[in-house]
Amino acid sequence: MKVFSVLISIAIISLALSSCSQLRSPESGLVRSPDYLIRTQSGVTQGESIDGSSVVSWFDIPFAQPPVGDLRWRAPRPLVSPEQKLLQLADTACVQKASRFAGVDGEGIVGSEDCLYLDIKAPADFAQKQYPVMFWIHGGGNTSGLKDYYDFSQLVFDKDVVVVTTNYRLGALGWFTHPAIQGLQDGLDKAANFGTLDIIQALKWVQNNIAQFGGDAGNVTIFGESAGGHNVLTLLASPLADGLFHKAISQSGYTLATTTEEAYNEQGAYQLIERGSWQITNQLLDRKQSEYSQTELRRLLKATEGTEFINLYYDQEERFDSIPLATIDGIVIPAEGIVGALGNPDYAKNIPVIAGATKDEVSLWLALHRYFIESKYVFSKLLPPKITQKNQPLYDLWVRVRSHAWKLKGADYPLAAMESAGYRDLYAYQFDWDHQKSSFFIDFPTFFGAAHGTDIAFVTGNFIYGPISNYIYPEGQARDEMESSMMSAWSNFAKSGIPDTETSVQWQRFSRGTPAYLHLDKNDLLRMDQETESIGSLLSKVVSSPVLTDYQRCYIAWETFNNVARSDPAEFTRWNNGLCRAVDMRAEQRALADKLTEQYGSVYLE
Repeated sequence: MKVFSVLISIAIISLALSSCSQLRSPESGLVRSPDYLIRTQSGVTQGESIDGSSVVSWFDIPFAQPPVGDLRWRAPRPLVSPEQKLLQLADTACVQKASRFAGVDGEGIVGSEDCLYLDIKAPADFAQKQYPVMFWIHGGGNTSGLKDYYDFSQLVFDKDVVVVTTNYRLGALGWFTHPAIQGLQDGLDKAANFGTLDIIQALKWVQNNIAQFGGDAGNVTIFGESAGGHNVLTLLASPLADGLFHKAISQSGYTLATTTEEAYNEQGAYQLIERGSWQITNQLLDRKQSEYSQTELRRLLKATEGTEFINLYYDQEERFDSIPLATIDGIVIPAEGIVGALGNPDYAKNIPVIAGATKDEVSLWLALHRYFIESKYVFSKLLPPKITQKNQPLYDLWVRVRSHAWKLKGADYPLAAMESAGYRDLYAYQFDWDHQKSSFFIDFPTFFGAAHGTDIAFVTGNFIYGPISNYIYPEGQARDEMESSMMSAWSNFAKSGIPDTETSVQWQRFSRGTPAYLHLDKNDLLRMDQETESIGSLLSKVVSSPVLTDYQRCYIAWETFNNVARSDPAEFTRWNNGLCRAVDMRAEQRALADKLTEQYGSVYLE
């Protein structure tokens, strides 16, 4: 049986997206008071509470017209329909590959293009109040996830804030560049970042409507994790988001973006991209793309069923290229890219910003990778296998270098850019909490630690991961202290711009000269520190480490240079006196996957 390892996989992969699925209340426990009936610009929505609790929820409020038909790959259009009665919907997921880890059940490609909805939670005394607004942007690589997967009821109840969670178009329906689209459209419709524009439109809706839900439109904090953190950084860089929010928190964000040329990738000019729009469009054609007019291609692209179109990106099981998503289109993302725009005073929002990463970011992906782990049935196949590491020093070094590089490239470098643009209230952190409980079958703290996404639960207050919840988040003082610190810091930041953890430790500001950061952990380990590493110093450890082969050195260096921020293949070839110049890392990645599949039947433990 693989029951235990499957449960581990479910728990660990799901950390990338959420702390738990937001389960809507059973009908028998609902209170739908007339006082919770709110008229918005897009319709009348009925709020509800559970058994008269202190939190009211409104679900599935449309913030834009459905981006269907000719509105596909256009900027979202405002929806003005104040008289329509809004209903809760069974499914609001945007088109994506089904995955229970993302909160989207089914098989194959599921979801709808009619998905631009948001949810709101507010304290029950919201009438005549002006609570700070916290606007959550979900993660999932900008290819998966949905608003319903996050329940911030505890944060709303404990900290007196209004929380908004939003959907946005995903994958190539949210980010797409092709001459047949942008070349035949005008204004904002010439953009490539339609998913980002959806988030901007949702923020505009909040500005116009949130007061009726007890929210202060003049005090909006955007926050998100992983792709959500990336979107936070993108909004900070975009001139189109000016005035829509007043504070920002990026959790495990990144600044990856492609040029429009890379996103199109005509004739496969960019080797790191196999799924540019040129390649994808070719899969729909019965003759050469050059033999079609742009009008014909546009008609074909817009007429293809959304689920069929997204399925084109999943026609092979193992892909190692980058799917072009955030795109430097010169409209949503300025020509200098995300980091460049963050450092440009012309685009500066000059607001308080928090950015950070988890100590063991990449363990989420490496902990179940067959290259690093062994699994063996020590008793009977009726019991789960015992999982051990093949080479713990190798694993630890790989995780340390890659995870620390994520903090530098995803948090410190963007913060430093913002400082140069005039920002002053900047705060950095590293999430260190790794106080899981061990099992005979797997040592959770050693394997996973403070993995990517493990921080979200401490902001939502939900610690539910099925049968292994007690291992990932064991009850006790350490968990309680971490929850208190993070909820306090995040909510106080939303209220005042100061991330007060309500402990004796004062969170000091970040600057390039003094790159201070907070170690987020239980109280006795909660402390300030100062960053001393750089990408160069991290990779110097790779050069000198006696536990690595040259093959492994090149592999780690490749991943470090080509993740989290703009890819830099040229720097990789120059690194360490050209050690890896002749190495085709894409070929090496495929070869390793083939070898592990042949040996074990899969790359990851299943």
